[in-house]
Parts: sequence; structure tokens; C-alpha cells
Amino acid sequence: MKILCVIDSLGSGGAQRQMVNLARGFKEKGHEVSFLTYHAADFYGKLLDQVAIPVKTITESNYLKRLLKMRNYIRSGKYDVVLSFLEGPSFICEMAAFPWRKWKLLVGERNADPSIFKSHKLRAYRWFHLTADYVVSNSHENIKMVKKINPLLSDDKCKVIYNMVDFERWKPSENFEYRNKDTFSLIVVANHQESKNAKGLVNAIHLLPVKYKDQIVVHWFGRRDSFELKLAYSEAESLVKKFKLEKIISFFDPSLSIHEIVPDYDALGLFSFHEGLSNSVCEGMASGKPIISTDVSDIKLIIENGFNGFVVDSCQPESIKNTLIKLLDCSNEDLKIMGKNAGITANKLFNKETIVSEYIDLMLK
Repeated sequence: MKILCVIDSLGSGGAQRQMVNLARGFKEKGHEVSFLTYHAADFYGKLLDQVAIPVKTITESNYLKRLLKMRNYIRSGKYDVVLSFLEGPSFICEMAAFPWRKWKLLVGERNADPSIFKSHKLRAYRWFHLTADYVVSNSHENIKMVKKINPLLSDDKCKVIYNMVDFERWKPSENFEYRNKDTFSLIVVANHQESKNAKGLVNAIHLLPVKYKDQIVVHWFGRRDSFELKLAYSEAESLVKKFKLEKIISFFDPSLSIHEIVPDYDALGLFSFHEGLSNSVCEGMASGKPIISTDVSDIKLIIENGFNGFVVDSCQPESIKNTLIKLLDCSNEDLKIMGKNAGITANKLFNKETIVSEYIDLMLK
């Protein structure tokens, strides 16, 4: 098949990582794959270069002209399948389908953000999904939201396919020891959008009793390269300084080698107000890490308290603090068992071969 993957950019976001990994999987299966973007961010470009997947970027600041240029590109490409992720790219692909099309169209829903219920534009986007062959989400929660907005979408058209993890890259560290140097290390891999709740985590750490503060370090890896992200990051950083937590909480830029970094931590955290299915959670589990996560998306279907991690019942700092205490009170043996269980769960749910095959099966239907 000739497959076109359409997304806003190749920046360091989770949707971008999933689409790049899927594209590489399609290429391994012998399909002809290419990318179409409209922003020049190129964090994942090297991963596509490695497997000779070409990228076309149409840079046009005028929205209408951008839509028309991308529509022309899509319609002239003689593709068998067009796969899009995120609202803007999916809308463009759905517009490219008018008045007729010969290709299969799969549009991806990746973020269960409740703000879509309040926005006329975001709600309208979901009605255009009627022109697609399939609406594919990475969580059941997201599909519920989409169908609530657009009840005309049939169950047959709406599919849930979890995130893919490359277990050759994401795996536990050999001879790993918990609480190296008697310090519990927690890693967070998320950009600095307000919804990722860095301030909530900082406030929760501030609320910890002194004996727990002395036990933990938190390292947050994520983008802060736009005005919105810089603002949220600055607010979190200011809180860290206000509470004198500089020795506990540190912020780092995103890394293409994050798969080599995560396995060296004791646990992975997610503290978002809302999410699709978090890549970092899936990959942390594959790395054999206990997970501490707010109750977003399908987390409660994946994380079981005390089995492979802990679920925070709300995004309030007090709740996060109490759950961190539960995690810190675990013995090294408890953590080892939870990490092993997390890896087993990940292998069942996020297997690369299974996920790629599920997408291809939809493309061939």
C-alpha cells in the first residue's frame, strides 16, 4: 500500500512519536510510506531518515491557502491510505476528501480534552469525522467523548487502538537497583502545557513531610519552546524556587535518548488534568517502572493500585502528596514486583506487532 501520514509537525509531542513509530512499522511491513506536515519542527526527522521515509512540509501561514495546498498535495498523490493525527491535520484530510476520494481515510483522536465540549470549532471538527472511514483513538475514554459530540458516528467506524511501544528500545535496565544512593528517583516525561500540571506536582512535593522530601528527587523532561509552554514552565520553576525545592525538582529539555534515561529511574509519573493514552506511561511500563498517574484516559484500565503502580484519584496536590507517600513507603521488593508487573501489562497491551497489524487490518478492510 501507498500510505500518507499527515500531522502538524515532527516536533517532540506524543502524537508525533506514535505516528513516526507507526510509519516505521508500516515500512518494515513492506509498505510505501511518506509524511506530510505544515510546521517545520523536526525533532523526529532523523528517525524517518534512518528508514528512508520522505517528508513533505508545506509552510503557509494563511490557513485557507494552507488547506488548499495540502488538499492538492493529498489528492494528487495517488495514495491508497491517508492516516492523520490531531484535529487540524484530520480536518485538512477530511476537506481533501470532498467531493470524492479513492483512498481510505483514517483520522486519529489522541487527546481526551474536555474543553472540546465548550468550543464550537472543536465540536465541529468531530462532525467532519463522518467523511472518514474510521476514527481511531488511543483510549476508550476519548471515543466516548467523540461519540457524545457526534452521536451519528457508528460503533463500527470508531476504533480503539492503544499506543505502540518498541520493546527493542524500551526495556528494563540490566542489574537495576532501586533507591540507588538511598534516594527515590521519579521521572516525568511531558511537555510544559498547563494541562500537564507541573505546578500541582511542585505543590504536592512542597506538602510532603520533611522525612519524605529527604528521600525523593524528581526530574521532568519536556518541551518549553513556545510562548504557552514557556509561561507554564516559568510558573512551575518559580514555585520550585519559592518553596526552595531546587535540590528535589529539576527540569530538562526533551531527549531523543529518553528510552535510555527512563530505565535508570525508580518510577515514572504522570500528573495531567486530561490526556489521551500517555506515551510516557506506556513506555515507562515497558521499561519495568511502577507508575504513579492521575486518573485520566484509560489509566484505571491499565494501572491497578499496588499491582503495577498507583492511581491518583484527583489532580489536587493533597491527593498527589498522599499517593507519593504510598509509593515512597513501598519496599524495594515491592517496587521490583510492581515494575515487573508493569512490564507484563505493557507486553500484553502495547505490542508493536499487534498495534501495527491492527492499523493495517483497518486499511485493508
